[in-house]
Amino acid sequence: MTSKKILFLFAVVLSFAFVFFSYLVAKEAFTQFDFDTTVKIQDHLSRKVDLPFSLISVFGSAEVTGSLWLVMVILFLIKRYWLTAASLFLFPFGLFLEVFGKVFVHHPGPPFLFYRGVLDFNFPSHYVHTEYSYPSGHTYRLGFLLSLIIVYFLFRTNFYIRVITIPILLFFVLSVVVSRIYLGEHWTTDVIGGLLLGSSFGIISGITIPFKGKVQDGIS
Repeated sequence: MTSKKILFLFAVVLSFAFVFFSYLVAKEAFTQFDFDTTVKIQDHLSRKVDLPFSLISVFGSAEVTGSLWLVMVILFLIKRYWLTAASLFLFPFGLFLEVFGKVFVHHPGPPFLFYRGVLDFNFPSHYVHTEYSYPSGHTYRLGFLLSLIIVYFLFRTNFYIRVITIPILLFFVLSVVVSRIYLGEHWTTDVIGGLLLGSSFGIISGITIPFKGKVQDGIS
């Protein structure tokens, strides 16, 4: 079985995991877990990280990630990766699923007493609120884009570049995940759901990238 088929199966597993996990969230199976995790994270981290985490969280905003998505579409078109450029439109489809979840999955976000954001400036998307908080848009968008970038590095770069860049990208994702919980923007289940959805779609988009030295031919 080729690496692309393995990644595709992994993405399918993540997609089913998202659906099942969403069902459990809707049934309020993790209410106490969410509360306890937020309390523990805020208790164990110093208030000195309020500003760094607030800044890190900005990178997951709709404006920043949307701009990065548009740049990637243009770059893949320039490189004539037609299938990959087309597959990037899974990104807005996932955004639709994210908004759908926030409207219909009964999962209120953390109360204001948990909020620790300190930035005076926010992008317009910060002021757009839905009734519920599942899944996290920040982790969905970053999960999609960074999964795609990681797959790109796997297919198009040498071992040494992968060893350096992939751990950095994974650490950045982890930082954003923790920041969303610590800042009181989302529950743990919100960010997990966003990661499952974003990573599954990002990997599916990524496997359309041709291996180094080959023309694009879809999944091989």
